Amino acid sequence: MSNTIKRRGFMLVLSSPSGAGKTAIARRILETEENMSLSVSVTTRPPRPGEINGKDYFFVDMPAFEGMVQRNEFLEHAKFCNNCYGTPREPVRKALEEGKDILFDIEWQGTQQIAENAREDLVSIFILPPSMAELERRLFSRAQDSEEVVHQRMATAAAEMSHWNEYDYVIVNIDFEESVKNVRSIIQAERLKRQRQSGLAGFVNGMRSQTA
Repeated sequence: MSNTIKRRGFMLVLSSPSGAGKTAIARRILETEENMSLSVSVTTRPPRPGEINGKDYFFVDMPAFEGMVQRNEFLEHAKFCNNCYGTPREPVRKALEEGKDILFDIEWQGTQQIAENAREDLVSIFILPPSMAELERRLFSRAQDSEEVVHQRMATAAAEMSHWNEYDYVIVNIDFEESVKNVRSIIQAERLKRQRQSGLAGFVNGMRSQTA
Protein backbone atom coordinates (compact mmCIF):
# COMPACT_ATOMS: atom_id res chain seq x y z
CA MET A 1 0.00 0.00 0.00
CA SER A 2 1.33 3.46 -0.83
CA ASN A 3 2.51 5.52 2.11
CA THR A 4 0.31 8.35 0.79
CA ILE A 5 -2.85 6.42 1.62
CA LYS A 6 -4.09 7.12 5.13
CA ARG A 7 -5.30 4.16 7.16
CA ARG A 8 -7.20 3.85 10.41
CA GLY A 9 -5.53 1.57 12.93
CA PHE A 10 -7.17 -1.49 14.45
CA MET A 11 -7.20 -3.32 17.76
CA LEU A 12 -5.66 -6.79 17.52
CA VAL A 13 -6.88 -8.97 20.39
CA LEU A 14 -5.15 -12.22 21.31
CA SER A 15 -6.96 -14.40 23.83
CA SER A 16 -6.38 -17.90 25.13
CA PRO A 17 -6.48 -19.99 28.26
CA SER A 18 -3.55 -19.05 30.47
CA GLY A 19 -0.48 -20.94 29.25
CA ALA A 20 -1.65 -21.55 25.68
CA GLY A 21 0.91 -19.13 24.27
CA LYS A 22 -0.78 -15.81 23.60
CA THR A 23 1.74 -13.73 25.55
CA ALA A 24 4.75 -15.30 23.83
CA ILE A 25 3.11 -14.80 20.44
CA ALA A 26 2.26 -11.21 21.33
CA ARG A 27 5.87 -10.47 22.25
CA ARG A 28 7.14 -11.83 18.93
CA ILE A 29 4.55 -9.81 16.99
CA LEU A 30 5.65 -6.65 18.76
CA GLU A 31 9.28 -7.43 17.85
CA THR A 32 8.57 -8.04 14.17
CA GLU A 33 5.66 -5.77 13.24
CA GLU A 34 6.22 -2.08 12.65
CA ASN A 35 3.36 0.22 13.60
CA MET A 36 2.16 -2.24 16.27
CA SER A 37 2.31 -1.37 19.96
CA LEU A 38 1.07 -3.06 23.10
CA SER A 39 -1.93 -1.80 24.98
CA VAL A 40 -0.71 -1.54 28.56
CA SER A 41 -3.42 -2.70 30.92
CA VAL A 42 -4.16 -1.63 34.47
CA THR A 43 -4.24 -4.53 36.93
CA THR A 44 -4.70 -5.18 40.63
CA ARG A 45 -2.51 -8.30 40.63
CA PRO A 46 1.02 -8.08 42.05
CA PRO A 47 3.94 -7.85 39.63
CA ARG A 48 5.64 -11.07 38.54
CA PRO A 49 9.45 -11.27 38.59
CA GLY A 50 10.90 -8.95 35.93
CA GLU A 51 7.69 -7.04 35.21
CA ILE A 52 7.98 -3.24 35.11
CA ASN A 53 5.23 -0.84 36.16
CA GLY A 54 4.10 1.23 33.19
CA LYS A 55 5.65 -1.13 30.65
CA ASP A 56 4.10 -4.54 31.30
CA TYR A 57 1.14 -3.29 33.35
CA PHE A 58 0.06 -0.35 35.45
CA PHE A 59 -0.13 -1.93 38.90
CA VAL A 60 -2.78 -0.36 41.15
CA ASP A 61 -4.75 -1.31 44.25
CA MET A 62 -8.45 -2.16 44.18
CA PRO A 63 -9.77 1.27 45.30
CA ALA A 64 -7.83 2.98 42.49
CA PHE A 65 -9.14 0.47 39.95
CA GLU A 66 -12.73 0.90 41.10
CA GLY A 67 -12.36 4.67 40.79
CA MET A 68 -11.31 4.31 37.14
CA VAL A 69 -14.34 2.10 36.49
CA GLN A 70 -16.67 4.69 38.02
CA ARG A 71 -15.15 7.43 35.85
CA ASN A 72 -15.63 5.28 32.71
CA GLU A 73 -11.91 5.40 31.93
CA PHE A 74 -11.71 1.84 30.62
CA LEU A 75 -12.40 0.59 27.11
CA GLU A 76 -12.85 -2.80 28.75
CA HIS A 77 -12.28 -4.32 32.16
CA ALA A 78 -12.68 -7.77 33.67
CA LYS A 79 -11.91 -9.91 36.72
CA PHE A 80 -9.81 -13.04 36.27
CA CYS A 81 -8.42 -15.36 38.98
CA ASN A 82 -9.38 -12.86 41.70
CA ASN A 83 -7.54 -9.98 40.00
CA CYS A 84 -8.92 -7.09 37.93
CA TYR A 85 -7.64 -5.93 34.53
CA GLY A 86 -8.63 -2.97 32.39
CA THR A 87 -7.61 -1.06 29.22
CA PRO A 88 -7.39 2.75 29.47
CA ARG A 89 -9.68 4.22 26.80
CA GLU A 90 -8.03 7.47 25.69
CA PRO A 91 -4.59 6.21 24.54
CA VAL A 92 -6.26 3.62 22.28
CA ARG A 93 -8.62 6.15 20.69
CA LYS A 94 -5.75 8.48 19.87
CA ALA A 95 -3.57 5.72 18.41
CA LEU A 96 -6.29 4.40 16.08
CA GLU A 97 -6.96 7.88 14.71
CA GLU A 98 -3.23 8.22 13.97
CA GLY A 99 -3.26 4.97 11.97
CA LYS A 100 -1.46 2.92 14.59
CA ASP A 101 -2.38 -0.69 15.44
CA ILE A 102 -2.73 -1.73 19.07
CA LEU A 103 -2.23 -5.26 20.35
CA PHE A 104 -4.26 -6.55 23.30
CA ASP A 105 -3.34 -9.56 25.43
CA ILE A 106 -6.71 -9.94 27.19
CA GLU A 107 -9.35 -12.51 28.08
CA TRP A 108 -12.75 -13.19 26.54
CA GLN A 109 -14.66 -10.90 28.92
CA GLY A 110 -12.65 -7.91 27.77
CA THR A 111 -12.95 -8.93 24.14
CA GLN A 112 -16.74 -8.99 24.44
CA GLN A 113 -16.74 -5.45 25.82
CA ILE A 114 -14.53 -4.15 23.02
CA ALA A 115 -16.80 -5.84 20.48
CA GLU A 116 -19.77 -4.05 22.02
CA ASN A 117 -18.03 -0.67 22.07
CA ALA A 118 -15.95 -0.67 18.86
CA ARG A 119 -16.60 -3.75 16.70
CA GLU A 120 -15.46 -2.10 13.46
CA ASP A 121 -11.97 -1.51 14.91
CA LEU A 122 -11.58 -5.01 16.37
CA VAL A 123 -9.67 -8.00 14.98
CA SER A 124 -9.82 -10.92 17.40
CA ILE A 125 -7.78 -14.15 17.48
CA PHE A 126 -8.26 -17.03 19.91
CA ILE A 127 -5.23 -19.21 20.65
CA LEU A 128 -5.94 -22.84 21.56
CA PRO A 129 -3.46 -25.32 23.08
CA PRO A 130 -2.87 -28.66 21.32
CA SER A 131 -4.29 -30.52 24.35
CA MET A 132 -5.16 -30.06 28.02
CA ALA A 133 -2.12 -32.12 29.01
CA GLU A 134 0.17 -29.81 27.05
CA LEU A 135 -1.52 -26.78 28.58
CA GLU A 136 -0.82 -28.07 32.08
CA ARG A 137 2.79 -28.86 31.16
CA ARG A 138 3.33 -25.31 29.89
CA LEU A 139 1.84 -23.78 33.02
CA PHE A 140 4.15 -25.76 35.27
CA SER A 141 7.22 -25.27 33.06
CA ARG A 142 7.06 -21.46 33.10
CA ALA A 143 7.38 -21.57 36.94
CA GLN A 144 5.59 -18.28 37.48
CA ASP A 145 2.68 -19.51 39.57
CA SER A 146 2.23 -21.76 42.58
CA GLU A 147 0.81 -25.25 42.16
CA GLU A 148 -2.48 -24.02 43.60
CA VAL A 149 -2.71 -21.23 41.02
CA VAL A 150 -1.87 -23.65 38.18
CA HIS A 151 -4.70 -25.93 39.24
CA GLN A 152 -7.02 -22.93 39.41
CA ARG A 153 -6.06 -21.89 35.89
CA MET A 154 -6.62 -25.42 34.59
CA ALA A 155 -10.04 -25.51 36.24
CA THR A 156 -11.12 -22.38 34.34
CA ALA A 157 -9.50 -23.32 31.00
CA ALA A 158 -12.47 -25.31 29.68
CA ALA A 159 -14.85 -22.43 30.35
CA GLU A 160 -12.48 -19.99 28.64
CA MET A 161 -12.13 -22.20 25.57
CA SER A 162 -15.92 -22.33 25.17
CA HIS A 163 -15.74 -18.76 23.81
CA TRP A 164 -13.61 -19.66 20.77
CA ASN A 165 -16.52 -19.14 18.37
CA GLU A 166 -16.86 -15.46 19.35
CA TYR A 167 -13.53 -14.66 17.67
CA ASP A 168 -12.71 -13.73 14.08
CA TYR A 169 -9.85 -16.24 13.84
CA VAL A 170 -8.75 -19.36 15.76
CA ILE A 171 -5.19 -20.73 15.84
CA VAL A 172 -4.17 -24.02 17.47
CA ASN A 173 -0.72 -23.30 18.87
CA ILE A 174 1.05 -26.57 18.08
CA ASP A 175 4.19 -24.96 16.68
CA PHE A 176 5.13 -21.51 17.98
CA GLU A 177 6.81 -20.24 14.80
CA GLU A 178 3.91 -21.37 12.64
CA SER A 179 1.43 -19.67 14.97
CA VAL A 180 3.38 -16.41 14.76
CA LYS A 181 3.43 -16.69 10.96
CA ASN A 182 -0.35 -17.15 10.91
CA VAL A 183 -0.94 -14.12 13.13
CA ARG A 184 1.31 -11.97 10.92
CA SER A 185 -0.65 -13.08 7.85
CA ILE A 186 -3.87 -11.99 9.53
CA ILE A 187 -2.36 -8.61 10.37
CA GLN A 188 -1.29 -7.95 6.79
CA ALA A 189 -4.70 -8.92 5.41
CA GLU A 190 -6.54 -6.73 7.91
CA ARG A 191 -4.35 -3.73 7.11
CA LEU A 192 -5.35 -4.01 3.46
CA LYS A 193 -9.09 -4.09 4.08
CA ARG A 194 -10.82 -1.44 2.03
CA GLN A 195 -12.82 0.02 4.92
CA ARG A 196 -9.67 0.71 6.96
CA GLN A 197 -7.92 2.64 4.18
CA SER A 198 -9.54 5.99 4.87
CA GLY A 199 -7.44 7.74 2.25
CA LEU A 200 -8.15 5.26 -0.54
CA ALA A 201 -11.01 7.20 -2.15
CA GLY A 202 -8.88 10.30 -2.50
CA PHE A 203 -5.95 8.28 -3.83
CA VAL A 204 -8.07 6.60 -6.52
CA ASN A 205 -9.87 9.82 -7.47
CA GLY A 206 -6.52 11.52 -7.81
CA MET A 207 -5.34 8.90 -10.30
CA ARG A 208 -8.60 9.06 -12.23
CA SER A 209 -8.35 12.82 -12.55
CA GLN A 210 -4.95 12.41 -14.21
CA THR A 211 -6.56 10.49 -17.07
CA ALA A 212 -9.40 12.93 -17.62
